[in-house]
Amino acid sequence: MLILTAIDQSYNKVIETIKSCKTKTQLEGASRMVENFKFLYRKIGYPKILLYNLSETLKKQYTICQLWEQY
Repeated sequence: MLILTAIDQSYNKVIETIKSCKTKTQLEGASRMVENFKFLYRKIGYPKILLYNLSETLKKQYTICQLWEQY
């Protein structure tokens, strides 16, 4: 059984929040969550790939939201 650490749980929550966004306003809130994640875990150290994945997921969802708004 895999035991998730606090950083894993926080990361998964932020990813799920980003993926659930349907509007730019929601993405702005998710972007603040990403910034808070960076701020909180910068002090204790975290794998840099997590930040990269958060940023890429946010960019991807932003593109999807732009496409949804066009229709």
